[in-house]
Amino acid sequence: MAILKIARMGHPVLAGIAKPVADPATPEIRRLVADMLETMIDAGGAGLAAPQVHVPLRVVVFQAPAEGDDSGSDTAPLTVLINPEIAVIGEEREAGWEGCLSVPGLRGLVERPSHIRYRGVDHEGHGIERVAKGFHARVVCHECDHLDGVLYPQRMADLKQLIFETEAHHWLPRQG
Repeated sequence: MAILKIARMGHPVLAGIAKPVADPATPEIRRLVADMLETMIDAGGAGLAAPQVHVPLRVVVFQAPAEGDDSGSDTAPLTVLINPEIAVIGEEREAGWEGCLSVPGLRGLVERPSHIRYRGVDHEGHGIERVAKGFHARVVCHECDHLDGVLYPQRMADLKQLIFETEAHHWLPRQG
């Protein structure tokens, strides 16, 4: 396994649409997934998409810790999701502060669907289908945006809400 270099905002790989993975169980995809997991954990991120490590394929990895919802839909174990599809459930949206390994040092207030259903396959070809709320839904939407060439500042309604992380602890409420 290896720690991969993370592309930063402005790199063309982050602006393109990632290609579907034909066979998720190939040794190349398994190696990519292992390297992505190691990179995400090393960088302290909640998620990572393949384009962020210069690979334009529809692969994301993520985890979402508990936020306090008893349903469990706001949490996700360490997950590998290949060729994901997202369906929004309901019209409710919520704003939350986001950061990104490809936009280091900044945080932005982004409104996202608060309840989604997503599906795809893992790196062994097993199907995954889950319902997600809260932070779990936010992480999945954020990572899947990378597959379509979208970074979170492009989702922001007001760029006045884009701040440096060094200032965030002074102005933002503490998050779990």
